[in-house]
Amino acid sequence: MNFFNKRNRILLREMIKTDFKLRYQGSLIGHLWSILKPLMLFTVQYFVFVRFLRLGSDVPHFPVALLLGMVMWNFFQESTAMGLTSIVARGDLLRKLNFSKQIIVISSIANAAINFGINLIVVMLFTVLNGVPITIKWLWIIPLFLELCLLSTGVAFLLATLYVKYRDIGPVWEVIMQAGMYATPIIYSLSLVLNYSQTVGKLIMLNPLAQMIQDARHLMIHPANITTWNLINNPLIVAIPYVIPVIIFVIGLTVFNKNASRFAEIL
Repeated sequence: MNFFNKRNRILLREMIKTDFKLRYQGSLIGHLWSILKPLMLFTVQYFVFVRFLRLGSDVPHFPVALLLGMVMWNFFQESTAMGLTSIVARGDLLRKLNFSKQIIVISSIANAAINFGINLIVVMLFTVLNGVPITIKWLWIIPLFLELCLLSTGVAFLLATLYVKYRDIGPVWEVIMQAGMYATPIIYSLSLVLNYSQTVGKLIMLNPLAQMIQDARHLMIHPANITTWNLINNPLIVAIPYVIPVIIFVIGLTVFNKNASRFAEIL
């Protein structure tokens, strides 16, 4: 079935609108939680890790870098978590209609992207308040976000496929995400790791999420934020975190398409 036909486009649009409306239905302040939730998390982490533990004190404007890193990480976390349960949550729809199953996962990514856009505006306001100039380099967020979407979508396709048969994937993924956050230089600066071990720092930067976050911080906030291409001289090794999202997307989509025809039967 052609994913880009008119019927699929209309269905995708309606899914995105419905999911966005239902996300905070029944809450007192509704979609303001899209802004307040990351700000509350940032406030806690700022006082604990920046003010109290003094992490990132060697990097200019680290609070801004912390907020940007959190917003990018939250997009990955949210999109993969929503993608994981998306097929199971739409089980009734799968049994009634014949359409491209990819739409269900992509609608989850799109809703997370809406939240990312809202949060990015907050980051920009916080950036201005902290005296960091917003320059043309901020346009780098576009290719970096596309890379982030590619990785998130590939992972979401894989998780959604596995979750149809193995519900244990849910809690396992939560643990992986918790560990992944601490293994990615978000609440601490990469230079802190490099002072401990150059090898460990280089291994961390082969993680695509670390590469994206550090690239964004370097290009948009301050060049003191170390990137993969600052750290590693071999261009083939530098290319690894940039290639991984493409590989994961291809694998995820292939696995998803191979199993999609059996989703309704299993559910």
